[in-house]
Formats: sequence, C-alpha cells, structure tokens
Amino acid sequence: MAKATAGKQGPKVRSDCYIEITSKRLGGIKLDVKSKVDVMYGDSIRSTILDMCKFFELKHANIIVEDYGALPSTLMARFELAVKRLNPKLEKEYLPTFNKSNKYSTTKDKLRRSRLYLPGNEPKFYPNAGLHKPDGVILDLEDSVAPSEKDAAQIIVRNSLRAIDFYGSERMVRINQLPQGVDDLSYIVPHNVHVILIPKVETAEQIKEVDAEVQRLRKSHKIKSDIYFMPIIESALGVINAYEIATASENNCALAIGLEDYTADIGTQRTNEGAESFYARTALINAAKAAGIQAIDTVFSDVNDMDELRNSVIEAKGLGFEGKGCIHPRQIQVVHEAFAPTEAEIEKAQKIVDAFEAAKAKGLGVVSIGSKMIDAPVVKRAVNTLEVAKQMKKFDT
Repeated sequence: MAKATAGKQGPKVRSDCYIEITSKRLGGIKLDVKSKVDVMYGDSIRSTILDMCKFFELKHANIIVEDYGALPSTLMARFELAVKRLNPKLEKEYLPTFNKSNKYSTTKDKLRRSRLYLPGNEPKFYPNAGLHKPDGVILDLEDSVAPSEKDAAQIIVRNSLRAIDFYGSERMVRINQLPQGVDDLSYIVPHNVHVILIPKVETAEQIKEVDAEVQRLRKSHKIKSDIYFMPIIESALGVINAYEIATASENNCALAIGLEDYTADIGTQRTNEGAESFYARTALINAAKAAGIQAIDTVFSDVNDMDELRNSVIEAKGLGFEGKGCIHPRQIQVVHEAFAPTEAEIEKAQKIVDAFEAAKAKGLGVVSIGSKMIDAPVVKRAVNTLEVAKQMKKFDT
C-alpha cells in the first residue's frame, strides 16, 4: 500500500481541507468525510470525491477528507494533488467549471496602481480579494510558497483562475524564477490569466523564453485574448539590462522592481528613505518609459504604517512610477488615494483634452496649447489622468 496527502489540517485551518489517500489492491473505495458543514454540503463533497475517483480511475483506496469549509475548487485541487502524488505519471486534469464572471479581458495600458499579492497555496484569501478593489490580484507561485508545496500551488492557482470571482481585478500570476517558472505556464495560460509576473529577470533572453512558451500554449489551446508580461527587476544585473528586458517582447506591459532582493544583491539594507535604491528605481523608470510601458514600484512591507506608506507612494509617483505592490488589503485604498491626480494635474489634463477635441472638430491633424505642440501620447496620458480622477471622485464631468 502507498499513501499520499494534500492540504492542511488543524483547528486553525479555514476555507481549506486535508486529503489522505491510501491505495489498496482490492475492496473498492472507502470514503471517510469529516466536515464542519456536513449537514449542508456533506453529500456534495462525497459526490465530488467519488466522481474524481472515477475520473482518475482510482478504484481501490481508503480516503480520508477533513473539510474546514473549503470551496469546491479547493477540494478538487487538494484531491487531484493527492492522487498525483500517489501516481506522478498522471497527466489528466480535473477542471472546475469556468465561472462566467471570469471571462473578461485586459489591455496593455490598463490602470495598475495597486496589485495585491496572495500566496498561491492559501486559498482562504482568494474569495474576498476582489472585494477590496485592487487594480490587480496576484496569485503567487514564487516566494510565498514553500518548495515542498509548489505542486499544490500550481493546481490551487489553476482552479482559482477558473472558479473564483475577482470582481473585475486584473488577473495576475507570479511564476517561479526561471527555468522552473516555465513549467508553471501550462497551469495558468489556458485559464484566462491577464498578466504574468516574471521574477528575478536579468536578461532579455528570459523574457523571450517565457514569450515563446506562452505563444505555444496560446496556439495549442486556441487562446485569442492577450496575455501580458511584467518582468520584475531584482538584481544589479537586471537593473543594468533594464531597457533590453523592457523591449524584449511586445507583450511587456510594465517593469516592476523588487527591492528586498535588489538590496541584498548589492550588499546593503533596504530603508524607507530609499537612498540605497535610488539609482535602480530611476534606471528602471527610464527604461520602462523609453520602451513605452509602465513602471511599477516595489511593495511596502510595514502593513501597519499607513502614513509612511502614503509618503512612499507620493515619492514613487514623483519619480515616475505608476503603481505599487500591496501585501495587505488595507494598503490598497491608501495607494489609490496617493496616486490620485492633484487639482493642478487634473486642470492641465482637461486643457489638453479640450485642445485635442477642438482640433479634431476642426479637422486639424495638429494639437497645440498656445505655442506648444501636443503629441498623441501626451493626450492619452491626459485622458488617463481624467479617468483616474473620475474613479477617485475628484472629477465629475
């Protein structure tokens, strides 16, 4: 007999489950389910497990399920993982029904002020993440996941992309550092991921490697929607190669910086003042802007200091960053408010848009304010500024 387990157990576990499968030669399936919601969902849990046994051709086994309020997609992921740990040669996937609410798409220049990181093996955080209204939700397969649970996170993230409603937030996944991260792509590309965050990027070739595999998977699965990349620069070499990285693929939508690893790489400590990372941040901003994509700042690690977070965002905005990472939902609103355009910025943007509309009405191909010519990117930024102001209720018309 062989035994495999998956999931979590214990009095502090919530919105998750524990699966234990012990194979045997004969005797059929013996299923033991313990659930705190057995009265309402016990029959459904048993039915799902038995259906998955049939799907994976598991005919003889003792199965223990300890349910702590797991969603069906989590239950399915944990059971599939246990089966595959029992039989690593299995390639079949038991996919939950794709939630119709998850079929929206994104755009290359979408507003990305905030992105909320969610650990890939912690499904308890997923159902309410979109309710906090981050611009993007990141399902993380990298640093937040223990090496022994990488396989678990892949299936949890895959099922969550299909089943969890993120309420319009951009659907992002941070893959593992290459080359391991290439293996993650088959779990996310077929399931309407919008942006793939590529960590610890140091060369353009790494982006091209990811791009090639993504395009192969898109073709194989007949995916028509766009999938964008956000390389994360986290080393001195990455900073030096930032422009080459930024221009390595037309699917790059932004460059992000990760300062915890960067400061470790250059042999210093990260501070709130940021003098030690000023060169790296400004180099990344210039590389991103020269490539025509967004520049995204690192996370702010103190989830209790809202005043310093606000100061950090204001500084980031002043340097040219357009977004910031969040590691707790309470940071999102502060980030949005600090990135909101000022009255002076709104007034300037309105003048540019008015001038553009007036020129268009006259059939003119040239837009100017006074003696200054205004090109298309400036107009586009002005329109974006007004859209952000409307979202933040700083602008009514």
